[in-house]
Amino acid sequence: MVLYTSPFPNSFLSILHSFSWGLIFPCYWLADRLVGSFVPTTYEKRQRADDPCYFHALCIIITTPIYLALLVASLPFALIGFLLWSPLQSARRPYIYSRLKDKNHANGATLLTEWKAAGSGKSFCFGSANVCLLPDSLARFNNVFNTQARAKEIGRRIRNGASRPQIKIYIDSPTNTSISAASFSSLVSPQAGDNRTVNAGIKRTTSMEYKGDNCGSNNGEENREDKGGSGEPHEGEENTCIVRINGEENGHMSDTETDTVNGQARASGPAEPSLEGDADISKTPNHKQKEGDSGSLDSCSASRESLVKVRVGDGTVDQSSVNNKLLYKASIMKKTSVRKKKHTDETFDHEISAFFPANLDFLCLQEVFDKRAAEKLKEQLHHYFEYIVYDVGVYSCNGCCSFKFVNSGLLFASRYPVMDAAYHCYPNGRGMDSLASKGALFLKVQVGSTPQDQRIVGYISCTHLQAIAGDTTVRCEQLDMLQDWLSEFRKSTSSSSTANPEELVAFDVLCGDLNFDNCSSEDKLEQQHSLFTHYKDPCRVGPGEDKPWAIGTLLDPEGLYDEEVCTPDNLQKVLESEEGRKGYLVYPTSKNHSSSQKGRKASLKGNGRRIDYMLYTEEGLYLEWKVEVEEFSFITQLAGLTDHLPVAMRLMVSTGEDDP
Repeated sequence: MVLYTSPFPNSFLSILHSFSWGLIFPCYWLADRLVGSFVPTTYEKRQRADDPCYFHALCIIITTPIYLALLVASLPFALIGFLLWSPLQSARRPYIYSRLKDKNHANGATLLTEWKAAGSGKSFCFGSANVCLLPDSLARFNNVFNTQARAKEIGRRIRNGASRPQIKIYIDSPTNTSISAASFSSLVSPQAGDNRTVNAGIKRTTSMEYKGDNCGSNNGEENREDKGGSGEPHEGEENTCIVRINGEENGHMSDTETDTVNGQARASGPAEPSLEGDADISKTPNHKQKEGDSGSLDSCSASRESLVKVRVGDGTVDQSSVNNKLLYKASIMKKTSVRKKKHTDETFDHEISAFFPANLDFLCLQEVFDKRAAEKLKEQLHHYFEYIVYDVGVYSCNGCCSFKFVNSGLLFASRYPVMDAAYHCYPNGRGMDSLASKGALFLKVQVGSTPQDQRIVGYISCTHLQAIAGDTTVRCEQLDMLQDWLSEFRKSTSSSSTANPEELVAFDVLCGDLNFDNCSSEDKLEQQHSLFTHYKDPCRVGPGEDKPWAIGTLLDPEGLYDEEVCTPDNLQKVLESEEGRKGYLVYPTSKNHSSSQKGRKASLKGNGRRIDYMLYTEEGLYLEWKVEVEEFSFITQLAGLTDHLPVAMRLMVSTGEDDP
């Protein structure tokens, strides 16, 4: 299958399309600004609280006639442009495939040579997020604004979190049975020549400071934890620094260990400069740097509360003594002699993380509707992801029943080469959703090869379902179509047979914003859909019941800019408590409750509406391999930038063979 690297088959159509859009854009921009001036966000309202009450009204009175006059003047040109633009969409391709041109930072081909399926297995990390990059006037209805600046900052935060080396701190303590994890992703940049494994106490640490320019290159093979419990790294784990803390029975670190941490922390190098260009982002009102905002790019330090907390019996170790020693923030994964978790029946790690996982391999985004914002986001993501599929969808009446003004909003980024891609539009959208070409994007990626030169591939699907509450039937129909399209894509792109397998399928993942949760009584039909008999949801027990640690992914828009949740660290701390979740997550609505969450905490049950999903299946994979979830996280790094919580999942593909 040919991947489309341009929206049109020839340059003449591309030039004609650019000319027509140039005629439309002034009218579009003026209308967007005019509507946006009447829809203030809570942040803007607070900023204006100290201004005289007449000041804002005066600004509206002055600017509105100007916008209206210019809008009327641009309408004739917009009409001519529309008459050219609309028929051109019949020749437009359903997506644009972009590959990083800088050969110094491109290493997708290198990644393919790292896994020959001769070892015990390999892990892959998947992320998904609804980033609410609509035209600014529409984004304001979700209480977010400044779409162009948000797109740039979202891209920077994602690649900043994903490109950090992964550090795992193992706490070996027979009495330690709980942990407050900071993040799967590390905030530490290793120094050249550092040994990656520390076997006795803490022999080596690395500096907290991080030079963002280093994130331009894609990281090496996925870092993962030895499931066998030995704590030793797998061969080829190039970006993982493993630190083991051998705790005593009373839960305190020994003097030798703490002195070692202190000495090594002081020995770390000086602070590196922050990413270039961060200054202009910090000037954006709703992205203003806060103290402790370690999720932003300007931060070179972590909040002390995010460090490891060790609990012993009914008491808690004095954390100040530990915080004074550990001057870096690291990815914390608890390991004991016998692996213990807060929920003992769980087989994988799970957490609320302030950062995207280190070594993120695949990223699926929804609601990237604004084309200029998509370009800015793509530029930032290309610092880490070599392959990106964006501007996915159809416009006008091309391939759909109703007129489409915007695309599907889907965007896919990968560190591994994309082999095939396909897009399908849902024909049954209703209301405002019918104006967007919502649908599903299907991708096939190559992740390695066997010693016999058989390709190892994976399938990833990204979708965004009908959003309007009560449209249960529409969403169920879309789930039916999604299953059919998934099966069709697998068959059409498969180049092997059972007798002669040319390809080995390592994983099949489905993610996106499904716009229903697993606990609401209004979503019972979706919860019982046959999709969940084929695909597994790591957060789900069954229809109508989530696992105790799973939380909602839809934030209450009214509280996005509250001091308690406006930074990644703060939002992480709030969501770790039940009361915090009740204050800042959207819960299933009922006839007796308004949409606002505040003031009725006592009546809320559960952990919020979880409408963003990461699913995987074991069907259709190579029979001799086993796929299991290694980590799952809810991410707060985009605090203040979107009204959804991103989610991430790390899958371990076990080949069942011994390491060479």
